[in-house]
Formats: sequence, structure tokens, C-alpha cells
Amino acid sequence: MLDTTLEQKRAGFWRGLSLWKKILIGMGLGMLVGLMLGPEAELLKPIGTLFVNAIKMLIVPLVFCSLVVGVTSMQDTRKLGRIGLKSLVLYLGTTAVAISIGLGMGILFTPGDGIGMVAGDSAAVAKEAPTLVQTLLNMIPKNPIDALAAGNILQIIVFALGLGIALNLSGDKARPAVAMFESLAEAMYKMTELVMKLAPYGVFGLMAWVAGKYGIDILLPLIKVIAVVYIGCLIHVVVVYSGLISTLGRLNPARYLKGLANPAAVAFTTTSSSGTLPATMKAAQQELGVSKGISSFVLPLGATINMDGTALYQGVCALFIAQAFGIDLAFSDYLLIIMTSTLASIGTAGVPGAGLIMLSLVLTTVGLPMEGLAIVAGIDRILDMARTSVNVCGDLMVSVLVAKSENELDESAYNCPSYNGSRADLA
Repeated sequence: MLDTTLEQKRAGFWRGLSLWKKILIGMGLGMLVGLMLGPEAELLKPIGTLFVNAIKMLIVPLVFCSLVVGVTSMQDTRKLGRIGLKSLVLYLGTTAVAISIGLGMGILFTPGDGIGMVAGDSAAVAKEAPTLVQTLLNMIPKNPIDALAAGNILQIIVFALGLGIALNLSGDKARPAVAMFESLAEAMYKMTELVMKLAPYGVFGLMAWVAGKYGIDILLPLIKVIAVVYIGCLIHVVVVYSGLISTLGRLNPARYLKGLANPAAVAFTTTSSSGTLPATMKAAQQELGVSKGISSFVLPLGATINMDGTALYQGVCALFIAQAFGIDLAFSDYLLIIMTSTLASIGTAGVPGAGLIMLSLVLTTVGLPMEGLAIVAGIDRILDMARTSVNVCGDLMVSVLVAKSENELDESAYNCPSYNGSRADLA
């Protein structure tokens, strides 16, 4: 009877833990078991391989359905108009810059250099790098069905974007198809949630294998990855965002940095752009003088498609994994990483486990070993805190610039938040 009660308490304790804590425990136990078993820990690797295969299973349908739904959700003519276009260009442009910074940080600091890991059977085989022209030509699928079957991510993204736009232009006749894709997307989100519940066990199996094969030397590079991502995030906010506020908006960047303090703190602790939205809206309107009309459209859109922090994290982690496995990336591979992450950001925001899912897209696109996911998954929560904060800071930056361009920014309120004449509450 006593044993049964203890088992129930243990089960209840485990169920009550959040996913990131379970993954962290799985990583720690896996590393401990791996160090104890040594090379024999490879017997546990199939547990991790099952998780990696489940992630691979999700990639194509999740990306395709999410992107179609992401585009068709912008049916309102206002969203497809001038404000929507400005917001989209700024969001995607800064995402491309963010992943470029991540790649640059990975090249500069080489966090995975010297680990000397060996890819297993699940790793993609490296191919001869295509030219830039060939890469651009290959973005358009000759046969979308072949692209879906082959898992050609870049072609799938382009086709999904085109299909979403076509459905929007088709009006009422396309509503049944839109409803179908919305249902499929919801089903894929639920399946992603189910697969992510396996993450602690998959991470345990792969980390046991990694620790058993490579020993304690794997810890130092992980600390280095965390430091590199945080430094990159700081650079992106202080240099890129503040620079755009100063150059495009002709505004004082110090006021912008002061105004983002509260929502950035909420984002850091909750690791949710959507959950931070009330704080972001309040800061935009009361601290930065953005009109309610602009903030009510631009900020929710940003919470959906803006993934600058995640893109930066992907750049660092992709380089880390490539270096850890001793794989040299060509210039075209870097371009593929930038294009894939930028385009995929439209459809994968808000999905549970979005960071790992998007990283798996990058790894698949350039042929990097999927086993690298397990190493990154263990520190994903720590990285998620930084990247979510960057996402929210980017949302605020775009709202300020769009409001300024539309003459809907109260500069008196922006420069002095206590100014009583603020029109931030006006629609």
C-alpha cells in the first residue's frame, strides 16, 4: 500500500512538471547514465532515434499547413494593404538579418569546434553544394507533390505561400479549402504537442549516447553556445533595432530601449510572445506613443510571424552542430539557412516546440545530422528566454516605425511617456 502511494506521488510529480523541466531532467540523467556506462550507452540511442524520426515525420505536413493558414488568415484588405506590407517587409527583413548575425557569431566563436562527433544513420548525406543561381531556380517546384514527398523544404515553403495567396484571391469559393487547411493545421499542432511529450525520453537516450561516447568534454561547448546566443541577441536589439529606430524613424533609440524594458522582462520569464502581447500592447501605446489602430494590428501579426530571436538561435545552433560533426558548409548552404528560416517564420510561430521544429527544418535543408537536436534540446529553455525577448523587442520596433510612417505616432508621448496629451488611446 505504501509503495503504491509513493508511485502515485512520483507519477503526479512528473506530470506536474513543465516540458522544459522534464527535458532538462532527461538531459541530466542521460549525461549521468552515459558517463557511467561509457561506450555501452549506445544501447540507449534507439530511444532518441525514435524521437528524431517523430520530429522528421512532422516537418512536411506541419510547415505546409501552417504556412497556408498563416497566409489565408490575412484576409482583411487592411492586412493586405499598405500597413500589412510595411510590417511584413520589416519583420522578414530583420529575421534575415538576425539569422545572419547568428551565423556570423557561430563562425566567429566556433562553439562546436573540436568535439569530433560522428553522425549516425539518421543523418543526411552531404551533397555537392549547388550554385547560387541553381539554388534560386530550385526554389520553384516543378512538381509540388514530388517536393512534398521528397521533403524539399524550400520548395514546399514557396508552394505553400503561393497556394495561400491564391486561396485569398479566390474569395468565397476557396472557403471550404481554407477551412480544411485550418483543421489540418490544428491537427498538426496537436500532433506536435504529442510528439514533444516524448522529448525528455528522446533527449535522455541521445544524451546518454553522446556522453558515453564523448565524455564530459561535451559540457563546455554547451555553455559556449548559451553565451554566444545571448551576446548575439543583445547585438541584434541594441545595434539593429536601435539603428533602424534612429535611421528610418529619426527617433531617439534610448527611448525605445527604455520602453521595451517591461515587455522584454515578461517575455524573458514566460517565453511566450503571445502571452506577452498585453504587456507589449500597453508599452507600445503608453510608453512609445503608438496609436491603438496600429498596435492592434502590427503587434498580433508580429507575435505570429516575427521570429528574429529564434532565427538568430538557429544560425548559432546550425553552425554548432556542423562544427561538432566536422561538416564544412558552403556559401550556398548559408544562403539556404537564411532563406529557409526567414520564410518558415511566417508559419511556425506559436507552435509548441517551435524552436526545435524550425531548427530541424534548417538541419534537413542543408543536410546536417538530426542527432544534434538532442544536444541543443537540453539547453533550449535557457535559449528560449533570450530569443522570445528579442521577438517581442522586434514587434515593438516595427510598431513604432509603421506608426511613424503612417503619422500615427505621438512623438510627444514617445519622448515623454507622462505627457498628458498623448493620443495613444485613439483608434
